[in-house]
This record gives sequence, C-alpha cells and structure tokens, in this order.
Amino acid sequence: MNQLAREGMEFRSPVTFLVGENGSGKSTLVEAFAEAWGLDAHGGRAGRKYVNDRPKTPLGEVVDFDTTAAGHTARRGSRRRRKGYFLRAETAFGFMETVNGLPGYWEDDTSTQSHGEGFLTVFDAMFDEPGFYLMDEPEAALSFTSSVRLVSLMHELGQTGAQVICATHSPVLAATPGADIIEVGEHGFRRAAWEDLDLVFHWRRYMTDPRAYLRHVIDEETTHR
Repeated sequence: MNQLAREGMEFRSPVTFLVGENGSGKSTLVEAFAEAWGLDAHGGRAGRKYVNDRPKTPLGEVVDFDTTAAGHTARRGSRRRRKGYFLRAETAFGFMETVNGLPGYWEDDTSTQSHGEGFLTVFDAMFDEPGFYLMDEPEAALSFTSSVRLVSLMHELGQTGAQVICATHSPVLAATPGADIIEVGEHGFRRAAWEDLDLVFHWRRYMTDPRAYLRHVIDEETTHR
C-alpha cells in the first residue's frame, strides 16, 4: 500500500467502488478505512463494537481522513450522533444474528429472510442518512434483481450527502450512475471508466461465449486426471 502512503486516495464522488481480483487489496483498503473512521472491522454501526478485543490492522492504524466540516461532525460527534456502517459479507450473517431485535438496528426479523433479503433489510435500515458507509462484496448474497435494487439504493443514498465506499467484483454494482471507480491490482490503484474495467471485459466475453473460458478449465482438469 505504498501508493496510498505517498499519494493518499481522494473520494471525488458520493459513491466510490474499489474493484480488482481476489488478493488485489481492495478489501484490505475498505477494512482500513472502516477502522480509521472508528468502525469495527468486523462490521456494524458507528459508535458500537461487534468484537472489542481485536486490534486495528497496521494500515488501519495509520490511515487518516481529511474531511469536510460535515464529515468531521459525522466522525467526531457523540456516539449516538456518529453516522456510519460497515456491511461486510464475511461477517454480516453472524452480526445480524447477534443484533437482531436489539434497539437501534432494524425492525424486521432477518432470521426469517434469505441472505439477500437480509442484506437489503440492513441497508434500508442502517444506510439511511448522510454518513460514512462501507461495504465489502455485498453482491455475495444478492441475486441479479437484488443487485440492481442495491444500485438504486446506493445512488439515492449518495444524493443525501453520504459517502459510500464499496469493494466489489460485480459489474452490475460498479455501473451505479455517477460513481467513481478505482481499480486495485499489482499496479497499485488507478481510476478507470466502467467500460474499461477488466471485470466488465471478462463478464461480457463470458456471457457472449462461455466456451471461450470453460474449454481451457475443462481441458486442464481432464489433463490432470
């Protein structure tokens, strides 16, 4: 993450996507941003801890934000006034079970919902006003239709003055109108247009002709048997 230390990362739009392959570092960045804001890296809302005994990551220890006046208030206010939430796919379902029914969260019983419905319930309830919101691969639980709905919800949230940062593999989510896209990889990170993303190129090619990809995988498996 030397580039982050040298250059910082500017969030130019209300909604920012970090995209890249597994191991590229996008989830590491989102986790560090959450920790730097005062959110639990395991997920949850500002001002409350899900796992209290976990130290910050090295990157989370050193990241700091140069915020607007509104951002400073959202970050530094009293616990009840802090606005933010980290929705992390890895821990979301365990977290939902832990806080389900507690005051200050959501009214619907997420234990009776599908994973995708639960994600959208959390988003509707917790991502509801200006603040700092992070997501790590929320598409893991979402159907295509639910992903499109999340695009609409993120776009609407961005219009309220909120800052949304989302790490994703989904070309559907990354197509959110007006979003800023930062591609993370061995090169470091760089801004990119949606149509120029590697993930968009590969998904388009795969949907046009799956065999162009699958024949290599199947042939390789056959050779190693």
